[in-house]
Amino acid sequence: MEQVITSMADALLVTSNTGKIKKVNRAAQELFGFREEELINQPISLIIDNDQVLIEAIYQHLYLKQNLQNLEVVCRTKNREKLLIAFSCSVIAKKTEELEDIVYIGRDITAWQRREQRTSAQYAITRILSESQNVKQGIPQILQSICQNLGWDLGELWTPSQYIGTSVQGDSLNAVLRCVEIWSSRLISGREFKAITWQTTYTPGIGLPGRIWIRRLPLWIKDITEDGDKRRSLPAAEAGLHAAFGFPILDDSEILGVMVFFNRDILPKDKDLLQMMGSIGSQIAQFIKRKQAEDALVESEERYRDLFENANDLIQSVNPSGHFLYVNRAWRETLGYSEAEIANMNLFDIIHPDFKQHCLQRFYRVLSGEKLGQVKAAFVTKDGQTIFLEGNINCKFVEGHPVATRGIFRNVTQRLAAEKALRHQQEETERLLLNILPAAISKELKEEPASISEEFVDVTVLFADIVGLKEIAASISAIQLVNLLNPILSAFDRLTQQHGLKRIKTINDAYMVVGGLHTRRPDHAQAIALMALDMQTAIALFNTDNNQNFSTHIGIHTGSVAARVIDLKKFTNIWGDTVNIASCIESQGVAGKIQVSEDTYKCLCNEFLFEKQGEIEVKDKGKMTTYLLIGRK
Repeated sequence: MEQVITSMADALLVTSNTGKIKKVNRAAQELFGFREEELINQPISLIIDNDQVLIEAIYQHLYLKQNLQNLEVVCRTKNREKLLIAFSCSVIAKKTEELEDIVYIGRDITAWQRREQRTSAQYAITRILSESQNVKQGIPQILQSICQNLGWDLGELWTPSQYIGTSVQGDSLNAVLRCVEIWSSRLISGREFKAITWQTTYTPGIGLPGRIWIRRLPLWIKDITEDGDKRRSLPAAEAGLHAAFGFPILDDSEILGVMVFFNRDILPKDKDLLQMMGSIGSQIAQFIKRKQAEDALVESEERYRDLFENANDLIQSVNPSGHFLYVNRAWRETLGYSEAEIANMNLFDIIHPDFKQHCLQRFYRVLSGEKLGQVKAAFVTKDGQTIFLEGNINCKFVEGHPVATRGIFRNVTQRLAAEKALRHQQEETERLLLNILPAAISKELKEEPASISEEFVDVTVLFADIVGLKEIAASISAIQLVNLLNPILSAFDRLTQQHGLKRIKTINDAYMVVGGLHTRRPDHAQAIALMALDMQTAIALFNTDNNQNFSTHIGIHTGSVAARVIDLKKFTNIWGDTVNIASCIESQGVAGKIQVSEDTYKCLCNEFLFEKQGEIEVKDKGKMTTYLLIGRK
């Protein structure tokens, strides 16, 4: 039995019925730091703070006829360090039923308790940060939670501002720190200590709060009464406070405040606790920054609310998840939704299905920081009508994170309807003119010869065709097709004006440009070549911006054309072999390449790079040699 007791991993103590220690094993000596002779004949209160465990053991034996199991007791080592021990106790009775000895078997659960406490503290702080409506509500709860979960007696918040999170003027190195929040347990009598704390200020580097502020790192003090802080050392000692630690509330390099905590015991440095509290300080800083951003956003929205409410444009503010933060009166009246309905509504619930994917892409691009102008969208009203909108959206960022998108839109439904009707009328007019042109010209020559002129001029003709456009058109709606092609055709039109060329007309789905017709110029072939190279660049940029994979056939031919101009209508029609050959070269071209005739090659070979392509078959002309335009020399 003696060998068993000696080899036990758990601490064993045997006391008399009066609590005097009669026997200890080696594990107990190592756990509490005493030698055997220092414990024998000593009262058990030497290592156990509360004698209640002795009374409990006797009560269990005499009245309940049971042994005491897993009673958690705070004990002290020889150097007065706290340990939490789980004791099992049993009483050995004499035959006369008198109490003889009490046997204690204890296991150190201090480390387990610390892990449990710290897990609870982290969970509690995370919950407080997620549920608090504002900073002033959350900070006192955090001080209380840290003290109660980790076993500390008093917590403080120090900041250079009136309260943490409010703006501070000046450099942080010249800040003056003040205590703005205190929480303490009922176990300490710290009235004088608190009164002095409220009146005390620290500059960076002075006192525990000042040292943490300047170092921007957590700090531990074993005994604050020996720290040299003359203003608070004596009041701390009178209040029974000794160990202290603190950590900065730090967001990247910006420090917002310092939290300091005190304990009645003298405690050695706990590196794991400091590391955990440093992480918690960062969480608190992020919470404060987020609340600052929300408060600033609310203030900004309120400032302009009156102005927005009286605007005729539709104004909305939406958070990154798509829920509405604000819409103005014109928005509500146009779309017909009530404020209660809007509060539970997502932006993408009311976007027309044909525009939903397009708007979703634009929304994410704005959230990523891209600036977009002239955004087009279609919303569905409460009664099912489609409203077409056009306007601008932007995103508000705080510390690099998006907090809200804001849009100002005009209702362009009536304008688009009028433009559609006008385009239809123009298309019908053009179709009729093209069908009747020969008879009209003949009649005009008879009635007013001066109004029509016929010329034969040397020009360069370009045809461009988007590859696979018919297949794309068959798979999407007309509105989607217009939205898709409009940026491409607009870019081509700008290039036409930029190079001083003339777009004649669109034949089926081909884009036709002529150089040297309306404005006579010797470099018409060079201008068309530069236009073709820029068109390739425009298509590449469109593909990158819109995640598409379009390519073009481009065909170019140089020669003479017959042109008739009706001055009255400003209408031009050209025809001849040059137009037909250019169209044939384009239709037999290579996707993504610029194919030119031999006549065009001869005009450009000294200034541009070419690659011989081969021969193509041209109706009524036989085989013709073609070249691929690569770029400028």
